[in-house]
Amino acid sequence: MKADSVVKDEAKPRAASRVPLVFAFLIIYVVWGSTFLAIRVAVATVPPLLAAGIRFFVAGAALLVYSKLRALEMPSRLEWRNLIISAGLMFLASYSGLFWAEKIIPSGVASVLVATIPVWTAFCEIALKLDRFRWTLAAALLLGLGGVGILALGRGASRIPLFPCLAILGAEIAWSIGSVFCKVAKLPESKPLIAGAQMFAGGVMLLACSSFAGEMTPWPHISMRAAGAILYLIVAGSLVAFTAYIWLLDQMPATTVASYAYVNPIIALIIGHWLGQEALNSRILFGSALVLASVVLILKSKPKQNPER
Repeated sequence: MKADSVVKDEAKPRAASRVPLVFAFLIIYVVWGSTFLAIRVAVATVPPLLAAGIRFFVAGAALLVYSKLRALEMPSRLEWRNLIISAGLMFLASYSGLFWAEKIIPSGVASVLVATIPVWTAFCEIALKLDRFRWTLAAALLLGLGGVGILALGRGASRIPLFPCLAILGAEIAWSIGSVFCKVAKLPESKPLIAGAQMFAGGVMLLACSSFAGEMTPWPHISMRAAGAILYLIVAGSLVAFTAYIWLLDQMPATTVASYAYVNPIIALIIGHWLGQEALNSRILFGSALVLASVVLILKSKPKQNPER
C-alpha cells in the first residue's frame, strides 16, 4: 500500500490500549512491507495489468459492499467523477507501472522507489500553491534522486535496469498528483467508501486495459503460488492492513502513522532478501538509505497544522 491521499496531520489521538496499537502498527509495517514480494510472485506467471486489476476489483467491491451494509450514502455523480479521475491516476497509472516493473527489478528496490511518494506529493502541493517551498524539499529531492541513481548504476549481474526504475517513479508521480487532487476535490466523507470506490474503479480500468493489451487472450495459466499471492494482496494488503491504517488514524497523530512510509521499504528489503533470495549488497543498501533519508526529511519537515477534528 502507499501513502494515503487524505491524511490529517497532528490530530489529537483518542485513548487506546497499548496492545491493539502495537498490533495495528505491526500490521501496516509488516503486511504492507510484504506486499511487494507478493506482487513479484504474482506477476511471475500472471500478466501485470490482470494481476493488479483482479486485486483492486475484488478488494474495491468488498469495501463498497461493506459501505452499503453500513447504510453509508453512496457517492453523488460529481463525487463519482472525481473518484474515477483519482482512480485513473492512483490505481491505473500507478499500479500498472509498479506491477510491470516488478517483473524485472527486485521487490525490495521497488519498495524503496515507491517510498519517494512524499517527495513528489510535496512538490505537487507547491505547484498548486497548497504548500510553500522549503529548502528541505530541494534537499530531499536531491537525496532521493541520488539514491535512485546509485541503485541503477551497478554493473554486471547486480545491475538494476534504469527504465523500470523510471517507470515506478513516473507511477508514483501519478499517485502523488491523484492524492493532491483528492485534497481539493469533492469526495464522500467515509474513507472506506472513498478507498472502495477508487479501488473498484481502478480495478475496472486495469482489467479493461489488460483485455485491450491482449493479456486475457488466451487466458493465462495462474499457478497456485500466484493465486495465493493475489489472494494475500486482496485480503491482507488491501483489506486487513487498510482497516488497521484507518483505525490508527483515529487513535494516533497522522505524522506517527505516516512512519510506515519509511518502515515498509526496510521490511520489504529484508523479506525480499530472506524469502525471495533477492540481492542485498552495499550499493543497494546505500542507495536505499539515501532514498529513505529523503522521505524522513520530507515527513519531519512538514509544517504542523491545526487539528481538523
